[in-house]
Amino acid sequence: MIKVGVITLSDKGSRGEREDKSGQVIKEMMAQIGGELAYYRVIADDLELIKEQLLYCCDDLKLNLVLTTGGTGFSPRDNTPDATLAVIDKEAPGIAEAMRLESLRITPKAMLSRAVAGIRKSTLIINLPGSPKGVRECLAVVLPALPHGLEILSGAGGECGQD
Repeated sequence: MIKVGVITLSDKGSRGEREDKSGQVIKEMMAQIGGELAYYRVIADDLELIKEQLLYCCDDLKLNLVLTTGGTGFSPRDNTPDATLAVIDKEAPGIAEAMRLESLRITPKAMLSRAVAGIRKSTLIINLPGSPKGVRECLAVVLPALPHGLEILSGAGGECGQD
C-alpha cells in the first residue's frame, strides 16, 4: 500500500472561494497504483506554510508520496517549487522533466512550469500543475514508474536492471 498525501495550493481554495478539482483528480488517479489517501489539505500559497505541511507529511506522517497541485508558475504567489526545494534531500529531476516533455506536446505553455520533484528521507514529493487537465496529463506520465520508484525508496525494492 502506498500512503499518499495531497496538498492543494490555492489562496482562493483555502478561503473556500474555489472548489479543489485538481486534488480530486489526484485522489481518483491514485487508485491506479494502489495509493491510499492518508492526508489531504487545501492551503494558501504561503512559502512557510507549504514548507511546514511538506515537513509534516514527510517527517511526522512518514508518507510514501506527497503530491502538490498548484503554485508552480511565474506568479509572485507561486511558491510550491521553492518550498519543495527547501525541504528535499535530493532532487528527482527526471520526473519533472518527463512531465514537462509530455506537456510540451500539448501546449507550449508547459515550458513555463517550475515544478520539481524530490526526496525527503523516504518520501517522494512531486509538484503538479494547478489545473485538473494538467494534473491528469502529468500524472499519466509518471504513474507507471511510481510504484517501482517508491519500492526502491522504501528499501523494499531490488535491482532496476533487466536482462
